Amino acid sequence: MPGRGSNNRKPFKTSSMGAAPSQYAEEVDGNQEEMCPICLSRFKKKKTLDKCKHSFCEDCISRALQVKKACPMCGCLYGQLTGNQPDGKMEIFRDPSLHLPGYEKYGTIVIRYTFPAGIQGPNHPNPGVRYPGTTREAFLPDSNKGNKVLKLFDKAFAQRLTFTIGTSVTTGRSNVITWNDIHHRTNITGGPQMFGYPDPTYLQRVEEELEAKGLTAD
Repeated sequence: MPGRGSNNRKPFKTSSMGAAPSQYAEEVDGNQEEMCPICLSRFKKKKTLDKCKHSFCEDCISRALQVKKACPMCGCLYGQLTGNQPDGKMEIFRDPSLHLPGYEKYGTIVIRYTFPAGIQGPNHPNPGVRYPGTTREAFLPDSNKGNKVLKLFDKAFAQRLTFTIGTSVTTGRSNVITWNDIHHRTNITGGPQMFGYPDPTYLQRVEEELEAKGLTAD
């Protein structure tokens, strides 16, 4: 079955691939009946990832990890994720007089993302096609938890994970800058339905989202 080794598994020996040493180990068992879950053929130079233990052909997993440094089966991270966010800037402002619903005793952190218009590169959906610029704002409470999430947002932006280029789910326009699965609160009020506050579990949820992408406070 895909991704499972023999019940009589022998010890793994560490291997390496390109610029990411020790991201998988080579399994030395003689089971020729197992299938690679990527190419759906019998294993060729079977490799087993060292953390999650899912197995693939050496060439298949090498190509997959060049696209995304995560196991194709379970999403376990192998290295730092880097996205295809276009060039832009992230600015931080603090407004002690603005209070978010549910966080009335704190001021507010205002995050402003600004992107100029540009041309899509080779890692974008339509290389050579222009995309328009945009400015987005998001809000966090200026509390300990809010500042912790802010640091994670800063890491996500530096790793080009916050935005991408694609089709807007709100306008249907293609070749535009869109959010990339890191949820922000872009309104002060309105609750979760309007991407605003109050939302008592938002900070915890977004921290878990960021952790799943390998972004932690450490």
